[in-house]
Amino acid sequence: MAVLLWAVVTSLLFAHSVSGIYFHIKEGTVKCFLEEVPEDTLIAGSYKIAVLQDKQFVQSSEHGIHVEIKDPDGKVILSRMYSSEGRFVITSQTAGEHSICLSSSASSWSKNLLRVALDIAVGDHAVNYKEIASKEKLNDIELRIRQLLDQVAMLSKDQDFQRAREEYFRRLSESINNRVTWWSFAQVLLLVFTGFFQMRNLRSFFLAKKLV
Repeated sequence: MAVLLWAVVTSLLFAHSVSGIYFHIKEGTVKCFLEEVPEDTLIAGSYKIAVLQDKQFVQSSEHGIHVEIKDPDGKVILSRMYSSEGRFVITSQTAGEHSICLSSSASSWSKNLLRVALDIAVGDHAVNYKEIASKEKLNDIELRIRQLLDQVAMLSKDQDFQRAREEYFRRLSESINNRVTWWSFAQVLLLVFTGFFQMRNLRSFFLAKKLV
């Protein structure tokens, strides 16, 4: 029982953690990331841009960034220009891989090199609990209970998503196996018919030459 409880707590603590990265991008180019999330799940991204000047990256308010997010069907659900530092938030409408693309328009012909620090949070990690506690006037215990309830709900969504994916791949595997079986059967029939017609032609040839 204790082992099971520890496994559940560990899953809740590490599920849907925040992923923080930074990358370099030239002005006028696009950098995309894929984030696989269940349906009706919060996706939040925080970013900060620095520009290369005199061999050092410095903060610049003159450089903005364009964020475009597409759902698994390729439908654009967010397309907006942001300032040099900020946060974007969406809620997924369908389950699957969402593409998050960031780009910066060139401010000069030289196309400066930018460094973008990006944090992407999914699920309950994307929720601003400090703001919720302030608005709803929750104490520490109530806030912690709220977080645990959100984590349980997120874990349930994730399990449903994984089951749906498993069912999809199972059907796909069965479909491929059926096609392979029918293709093998068709090949055998083709070989049988080919052999039959070859034997028939050989027999006709031997009869015509009076060899039989």
